[in-house]
Amino acid sequence: MKAGADFAACCPASESHLHLDKNIRSAIVDGMQITREGDYGIRSVLYLARQPFKKVSFVNEISDEYKIPRSFLAKILQKLVKAKIVRSYRGVNGGFSLARQSKDITMMDVLEAIEGKLYLNLCIQDKKKCGFSKNCPINSVWLTAQSKVVEVLKNANFDDLSKQKVGSS
Repeated sequence: MKAGADFAACCPASESHLHLDKNIRSAIVDGMQITREGDYGIRSVLYLARQPFKKVSFVNEISDEYKIPRSFLAKILQKLVKAKIVRSYRGVNGGFSLARQSKDITMMDVLEAIEGKLYLNLCIQDKKKCGFSKNCPINSVWLTAQSKVVEVLKNANFDDLSKQKVGSS
């Protein structure tokens, strides 16, 4: 998740469907979103979490299920292998499986493996890069929003997600 424009803090969103405090809605609505790569990484891990543990799945199975270009998916899966979320198997029967139990993998784990550290705004990442950080009342809002987003993502494990039916919350 990449920070929005430097002036994003002064341009609050008018409406959000998120169940968050109204003061932090703008942090998530305009200009900040998970990349397609991050989204595909989450979907890939969800696919693997829905398989029996250690069952090897082929790239084309995941690709076909979520309409992810195979070459792009292969690169995403390699990032997940490097982060020890996914295990790869070589050879004729090669493929991918989860490296650990789905209950021990969170959406935060996957997003950080794909996107790097998540920051809602530049001032959270590095106060020196923000010209307003010295006496900025908005910084505390960004910190609150950041902690709530991180909490939600850390509490969303793939065991729970894999058991949800389509359309349920």
